[in-house]
This record gives sequence, C-alpha cells and structure tokens, in this order.
Amino acid sequence: MFVVVILTLILSLGSLPVAAEGWPMFRADAARSGYTDQSLPEQLKLRWTYAARHAPRPAWQAHDTRMDFDHAYQTVLSDETVYFGSSADCKIYALDAGAGEEKWSFFTDGPVRFAPAIWKNRLFAVSDDGFLYCLDKNTGRLIWKKYGANEERRILGNDRMISKWAARGAPLVDNDTVYFAAGIWPSEGIFFHALDAESGAEKWTNEDSGDMEILQPHSAMSKSGASAQGYLAAGMGILLSPTGRAVPAAFDEQNGHFKYFHLNKYSPAGGCSIVVAGRGFFNGGKIFDLQTGELIQDLKAKDLVVIPGGAAALFDKKIVVYQWMDVEKIDRKGKKYTVRQLQETASMETENGGHAMIATNNLIIAGGSESIQTFRLSNQETTWRAAVQGIPKGLAVADGKLIVSTDQGMIYCFDEEGSKAPETIRADIDESPYGDSEKFAEQAETIIERSGVRHNGFCLDLGCGDGALAYELAKRTDLHIYAVDSDPEMVKTARRKLDAAGLYGVRVTVHQEDPRSMNYPDYFADLIVSSRSIQEGDSSLSIQEAERMQRPWGGVMMIGDASTCPVQVRGPLEKSDGWTHQYYNPANTLCSNDAVVQGPLGMLWYKDNTLRMAQRHGRPPAPLFHRGKMFIEGLDALRAVDAYNGRILWEHPLPGVLKQYDQDHLMGTAGTGSNFCIADDRLYLHTQDRCLCIDAGNGETIREYAVPDLPDGKAGTWGYIARAGNMLFGSLANTDHIVKWRYLQGDMSGQFTESRAFFAMDVETGKIKWRYDAKDSIRHNAVAIGSDAVYLIDRPLAEFDRIDFDAAKRRGETLQQRPGVLIALDRETGEERWRSEDDIFGTMLALSEAHDVLLMTCQPTRFSLSSEVNGRMAAFHASKGSRIWDIQADYASRPLINDKTIYAQPSAWNLLTGEKNEFEFSRSYGCGTLAGSKNMLVFRSGTLGYRDLQNDKELKNYGGIRSGCWIDILPAGGLVLLPNSANGCVCSYLIQASIALQPIQ
Repeated sequence: MFVVVILTLILSLGSLPVAAEGWPMFRADAARSGYTDQSLPEQLKLRWTYAARHAPRPAWQAHDTRMDFDHAYQTVLSDETVYFGSSADCKIYALDAGAGEEKWSFFTDGPVRFAPAIWKNRLFAVSDDGFLYCLDKNTGRLIWKKYGANEERRILGNDRMISKWAARGAPLVDNDTVYFAAGIWPSEGIFFHALDAESGAEKWTNEDSGDMEILQPHSAMSKSGASAQGYLAAGMGILLSPTGRAVPAAFDEQNGHFKYFHLNKYSPAGGCSIVVAGRGFFNGGKIFDLQTGELIQDLKAKDLVVIPGGAAALFDKKIVVYQWMDVEKIDRKGKKYTVRQLQETASMETENGGHAMIATNNLIIAGGSESIQTFRLSNQETTWRAAVQGIPKGLAVADGKLIVSTDQGMIYCFDEEGSKAPETIRADIDESPYGDSEKFAEQAETIIERSGVRHNGFCLDLGCGDGALAYELAKRTDLHIYAVDSDPEMVKTARRKLDAAGLYGVRVTVHQEDPRSMNYPDYFADLIVSSRSIQEGDSSLSIQEAERMQRPWGGVMMIGDASTCPVQVRGPLEKSDGWTHQYYNPANTLCSNDAVVQGPLGMLWYKDNTLRMAQRHGRPPAPLFHRGKMFIEGLDALRAVDAYNGRILWEHPLPGVLKQYDQDHLMGTAGTGSNFCIADDRLYLHTQDRCLCIDAGNGETIREYAVPDLPDGKAGTWGYIARAGNMLFGSLANTDHIVKWRYLQGDMSGQFTESRAFFAMDVETGKIKWRYDAKDSIRHNAVAIGSDAVYLIDRPLAEFDRIDFDAAKRRGETLQQRPGVLIALDRETGEERWRSEDDIFGTMLALSEAHDVLLMTCQPTRFSLSSEVNGRMAAFHASKGSRIWDIQADYASRPLINDKTIYAQPSAWNLLTGEKNEFEFSRSYGCGTLAGSKNMLVFRSGTLGYRDLQNDKELKNYGGIRSGCWIDILPAGGLVLLPNSANGCVCSYLIQASIALQPIQ
C-alpha cells in the first residue's frame, strides 16, 4: 500500500508549489499542478447547477488537434465566488459560490477561452480579441487592459471575428507578475508579455519567437517558430508556452529570453496541457527536463497531477500513483548513471474513462464520461460518485467545494451539505428585447427579399445603433451578423439587448468601430447593410470601405432604406483567376493567370477541417477554385467552401469515393490524375463506374454519364477526366496495369495510371462524339487539351512499373520504356491533325496556347515511378508538330509553364528556346510539387513555402502548418488557398486547419 508522505524538504526534482488561497488559477497554481493542500469531504452532495445559456464553442474540434483547452468552461474560485469565461457569448462571469447565481458579467470583444487568474482583488482574463483584461474581481469593473500585438486587425477564425493576434496564451500570475501571450500563426508574429500585476506596466516583451528559423518535423529547416495555444506554466524561473500540437517552448521568466523549443526532436509529442512537476514538466504524456527540455520519461498518460512526493497520472481506465525515485541506467557506452524518475507505487480503476483529474491533500478527483469519482489518496479506495450531464473536463476545489464543468456548458457545485432541493440556474430569454420594432422588422423583411441572402453567411451592419436591425435579421435568417457602431453607449445597449435575447456572440456580435475605417478583414461579408443609413443616409459611411469588405462573386450591399436603395452585387476580384482542373486547366500548365497573388502573405481566414480527408500519402485530388468557391474532395464527400470567408456552402455525400487514396502508397493523382473538374458552374466527378454532373451552386446531382465500353466490348472504367468547351473528355482505364506502391505497401487495385482508349462526350446529351483507341497505351499525365486540339502520347507500357514485375528475373537487363507516338487530334471531331514518331520519350505533356508550344517532359519527383526518367525536355509547335528544341535538363518537380518560362526545381528555362534562365530555386523537405500563378510559386518547404517571382529572390515560409504530398496549395481567386490535407500526419506541425492567405502591404 502506498502511504502519502508530506515532504518539507526540497526533493532533488523540486517541491510542490506554494499553496494559495482558494483556486486562483487553472489547475490551482502557476505550475498547473492540479493540486491543493486543502481537504475535501469524502462524501459530497449537489448544492447547485448552473446551465450556461450556450455550450462552449471550442477553437479547435477536429481530429488530433491536441488543443482541447476550451472544451469546457474552466473555473477558478476566490472568496466564495466562481469565475469563468465564455467562448460562446464573449463574456467573463462571476457566480456566487453558495447559490450559483450571477454576481456580475463583463463583455469582451471576442470569445473567452480560458479560465481567469486571480491575484489579490484582481481578475486577469484573455480573449480572442487580443487583449488581457484586468478587472476588479468583486465588481467586474475594468481597471486596465493590454493589447497583445503591435496593431489591431481582425480576421475570421473558425467563423468567429477575432484578432489576428488572438490572446491564446492564458494568463498566469507568479511573483506579482502577470504573463500572457498573443498570436497563433508564427509568421504573423507571436507576442509574450510580462506585466506588473498591479499597474499593468510592461516588464518585458518577447516578439521574436515566431520568426525563428528552426527544424520542423522531418528535420526540415523553415522559418516558423513557436506559437501560444493553451495555459502558460512556470517553475524554477522557466516560463513554458504550449505551442499547439507540438512540445512547449521555454523562456526565461525574468527577462523573456528564448531558451528552447524542440519541435523536430520530439515530434509527434506535444499538446496544450503542461504540468510543472519539480524540475521537470509533463506534456503530451511525457516528462521533460525543465531546464533543457530533454526527455526524462514517457508515461503515455493523458493527464498528470503533482502530489507530495510524486505524481498521479490519468489513463483511459485507471489512475496510477508514482513516487520520485533514483533509477540506474546504462548509456550506449555501457556506463552507469542515475536519473530521477517516477516509479509506480499504486493504481486504481476509473469508471467511464478518464478526461480530467485534480487532487487535494486527501483525495484524487477524476472526471469520466458523464460522471465524477473520488479516491482516497491513502489507500486508493473509491469514496464517492456522481453523475453529470456531458463530459467533465473542468475541476476545481476551494473552501470545501468541488466545482465541475462539462462540455455541455453545465457547471456543478458539490459540497458536504449540499441542498435539499438543488436549483438549476438558467438565464431567462427575453422574447421581445426591443419592444415594438415594426420599422426594423419591415426593413429586415425587405432586405432579405431584395438581396436574396438568407442562409449560412456573414452579415455586416454598419452603424448598428442599438442593434434592432441586427436582431430582426437574426430572427429571420441563419446569418451570423457582425454589427459595429462608433458610439460606446450604443454598443453597450446593443450588447445588453441582444444578450437578453440569447443571440449575443452565437448569432450577433457587436464591436465599437468607426464604420468609415474598420479593422475587419477584406471580402468576408455576404451581406452589408446599415441601420444608421436607413435613418440618416450614407453620408456618415465610407462606401469604399464597405466595398473592401464585400465578398467577391456575389456579396450584396444595401446601404440606405431597404425599399429604395440600390442592390449592389460584387463581381469577381479584378485580375484574379480560377483553378478548374488538377493542374490548373486541361492544358496542364500548373500555373494560373492570377495577377493578384504576390508576397508577402498574411492570414485572411482559417477554419478547423471537419471533412474526413484521405491520407496525405495517398496524394488525393487537388482542390479546385471556381467563381468564388473552393471545392474539396474528402474520403466520403465533396464539399464546397466560400473561398473568401471559409464558410461551408454544401456537402455532397460520396461514400468511399477516395478509399483507394486513403493509404500510404504515395502514388495517387501524381499518376492517376484527378477524378473531378469544373466548368460553367458544373462539377464533373467520376467514381470509375460513372460520372456525376453536380450543380456547383447547391451540390445537387444534375445528371449522370455512363462509361463507354472497352474496345473488346467489356464494361469500361473511367480514368482521365477533363471538361473543355461543350465536351467532357475521358478515358477507359487499363485496369490490368497496376503500378507498384511508391512508399508503403498498399492496395493498388484502384490506382489506374494508363488507359486503353480516349473519348469525347457531349456534355448536354452524354453521347460519344469521338473516341481514340490506343495502339499501345495512353498515360493520364500525357494528355493535354487546348481550345481546338487534344494532344496525347500513345506509348508502350512500362512493364517495370507494374506491381507484379519480377525484377529478379530481369537482373542485368537495362529497363527502359520504349518510345511512343505524339498525336494531335481535332478537339471537335477526333480526326488526326499530326503525329510525331521521332524519339517520343515523354511521360507528361503541357500546352501553352498563347505561344503555340507543346512541352514534353517527365515527372521525376519524389517517389516517382521508375519510368519517370530525369534529364530531358522537348518542345513542339502545337499547331504543326515540328520539334522546336530538345535539351538535357535536370529537374526534380513537375514542370509548370508561366507565360514564356518553364519552372521546375531547381531552375527555369525559356519556353520558346529551351535556354536556361538565371533562376535558382531550392526548398526544404517536402514530397509535394510546385504550383504557380503569374507572380508566385507555392509549394511545401517544411511548412508552407512560396517564392515571389517579381519582388523577392528569397524563399518565404508561412509557418505553423504543413501542406499535403502532391498539390493542395492553390494560388487562385486573389488568394493562396490551402485546405487541410495533412490527414494521417501525427507530426507536430503546430496547427491543422484549412486556411486562406492574401497579399499584404
């Protein structure tokens, strides 16, 4: 039996934190120990339940975010008061600990995701608006506040309007100093602050940690440093910051100097939870040395609580108690040495799994699924159980009370006496906060009718007054409304009324802003109205400023009286371009004509990816961009997303459509090509046995196309796909030619890279207009389509690419694919225009119609097929088939054509002459390939990388995120779009999300 020993001497791995009154911080103290030396009664009763009006709205919810810091309203306690912040309605709350009733609340300008910290009579809290707030803990009065970054600018983060530098480093108080951090994306800047807790005066600021060039996972060197996502922790002069999905970064607590961040070394470890345990700290299931960050011990635990003499660790179905002990080890040279590690002394079984844990001087309290359980520390026996609604992720103890908070927004108070009739405190809903608002009700009805905007979008109300118009619009639509006014009293009134209606934060958010010059992002608003202009006209507004925020491709603006004002609909972003096929267009140029995108890049919006994606090693199809929408194909569905604000427009179920790509074979579209494309607001997606025509506006199937038969009359399988003009082009896959996996063994039976025939189908009738039956075989990469011709290579199969090729029987032979025939066919009739049989070595075609050049190359990229031989390029006159040039050229990416230039890592060549340009390019680790636009190359280089072709000769990184393993970064629509394509990757890139970047000044 394990007997707890209360230590009074400092152990070799440090001591317990000094006990504080109450439970003043998340997990009790600056070490986040989860321990208090107070006692808790062994038998508890329910005193009250507080049902928050809205459940928590977490910042991150997708699989493997490792950032569950705000899945419940975490509480702190002081002087018989319970405090918490709300991620739903953007408020900080104080509840009476005896009765559960609200004492006061305070609005911030964004979601509040972390527990406050209490110091003396002060409460410190951070918000996604970027501020640290210092409030009087007794009244909620603002004493001072500090913005975390150097400028105020908002973006959309998971559909919430937040600061570009959201304060996600939760407040910590240590030695009369309050610490917090702002910033999520390293390339935008990360700011760590130490302030005097009394005055708010700055002690130090570190704003360099995001801009460090360090090793990313896979030992890839990139300019992408630390982030701040979770509860800061401190011990022995070290300040630790959770960085997202990676291990923590460490700073000197006295001066803010950076100490270490072992991102690459300890990938895939990491996460938002940090517990300082003596001279070590717990994170991601492991114990690390506090001074060096080096690994001490891997417990593989979910949570840890520091107790006298050791620790208790939480696992899925048990709790294990440990003591610190000296353990003898032997190094690689056989030399003995001693380390201090946690050694198991006892364990206990938990009910319903483990989600949270804390300890007092007599009990361990654990939260399972919809239950709470306590264990006696001295003998590990269960002393008490209780049921709760939801998963209990928040626990706090003070003054004999246990406070439990769940992911359903429920907060429970248990103590020894309880209540004979425990109350559930719920806020009332005011069904008529504006009384008779007939005028604004009529205006709202007219706006909806004339604009046609009602569903799932963002509305901006400029000069909102008391919020009456926003209220009426919210009642009639499912729009999320952002309302601004320059009058602080109007803002207070609007917030109070909308909050009473139960709409604030979750449907309507109000900010104090000058409507003529705002910190809101470009392009986000689907609908722009103005309550003020209904009464005063538009003289007090800036139409130019409003237009900046209006969404391209359909955003509506109605300024003035709704019945008479013009309905202004925004068109495409000038000089932007789309991305309609796997390699931009059917000509395979791999380079859009977008002239808006250039460096440097900054965040426009980011969003959790809730679409189940295929494995990144399966190289699934590239996303597409068309008329303001981004189309993403997942494992079981096709999704349309508004490219300018990230909102989901529709989802079309396609169970198992990318099952063959959900593997680690590293073939995928690098060989098969994509299975979908878009033109004229119609998506064409084949499932091998058929092709669907899907309405790009609503995701509904318009029609289906049958697959033609093979030359021998057997049923065909769809291979290649493209849409050009009034025809849908496809091929009949050779289902017998199965290539070998390129990385890990997998099921390659659906990875078709070659076809027996090529056909053109009328998109209106589905009738075959013409077909070409191959003499040998057509590789999907060796098809390019222009405005009047189809170009393809008919070439014998590379048998040595096959999965069943027996290399042992062919040992000593030179394995070389035989040359083929390059053919140009009339696009409308299929009649042959010209052919060339002169040394047709290529496996890939790309067409520049502007310069009448057909480029023939190979695709010698990472994990390429054996037949993709590097070292040569050739160009032909597309109109007549004569060879223009043929050169030796070393390259290691799929070539792209940008006007008169061919770019392929590491160089560039003149498209018209084949001469090498003065251009050198290298990147860090990344198994994807390049994509381009008029002014930019985008690619993976550890993190997301880009090269501005006009203004900058240096490779730039946008840090904190990784792209996929082929093509998933689109320079289109005036943006750089990256849907989350890292599915299956457990490496510690800080954030997994879908993002949109835009050029910044």
